[in-house]
Amino acid sequence: MPHPAFAPGAVAVVTGGASGIGRAAATRFARLGLTVCLADLGEERLAAAAQAIKTAVPDAAVMTMATDVSRLDDLQKLEATVREEFGGTDVLMNNAGVQPGSHMFGPEASWQRVLEVNLWGVIHGCQVFVPGMMARGRPGLVINTGSKQGITTPPGDPAYNVSKAGVKTFTELLAYELRTTEGCAVSAHLLIPGFVFTALTARGRTEKPAGAWTPEQTIESMMERLEHGDFYILCPDNEVSHALDARRILWAAGDIVENRPPLSRWHPDYAEAFAAFVKAGDKP
Repeated sequence: MPHPAFAPGAVAVVTGGASGIGRAAATRFARLGLTVCLADLGEERLAAAAQAIKTAVPDAAVMTMATDVSRLDDLQKLEATVREEFGGTDVLMNNAGVQPGSHMFGPEASWQRVLEVNLWGVIHGCQVFVPGMMARGRPGLVINTGSKQGITTPPGDPAYNVSKAGVKTFTELLAYELRTTEGCAVSAHLLIPGFVFTALTARGRTEKPAGAWTPEQTIESMMERLEHGDFYILCPDNEVSHALDARRILWAAGDIVENRPPLSRWHPDYAEAFAAFVKAGDKP
């Protein structure tokens, strides 16, 4: 069964909603009859996204608001506007994110921006919206966009990995808080996309790589897993199956249990052991 928050006339707020996964989610929500509020940077980008949604769903109700999720006051204004216009929020998707690239000893400003948007944007979004969603006493849904890089934390982009690892932990604790609050009808979920072709991952490419999913495929997978009540919405892609993701995640956890060097998956001394571990997962 669809999550009860996806009821016609319900209100969905999507940050990072002007493109990519956010816009695909907003379009899907609009098809279900929800009023959609897009929050992102850039009035022109927001207007184009709203028009695209209305083209796909002619009777869609779409509101846009320029919002920098790293700014608490921007999110407070967004929440107040949605509440005044529509009575409150039923679905909150904290999806806004940046990935400019980072280095362990890189400029503090680069680290600050990534953490402010990717992590504090989620924390602020939940702190600003969720208490009101709970107080409504009706089914509500929070979806925070994480990343596999926040789980297996591969080398190469430390600021992004730290931000997404924080989103994972925060969302787990949020889910616990919601499920242990008497009378709360709001649930929290962690979206973990695979390789998705978006402006964030394009890096100059204009055509989708064969290994990538589209944002629409990712949202289709998300909606299916929400119907099953999943908290961890782990999405595959055209290169990495769910089974391979599972082995990689188990291996990463094993670094702690087995007291291996951190990130041993990328350590030459463990290359053969990791390959054998993955292969063992293919056996029936």
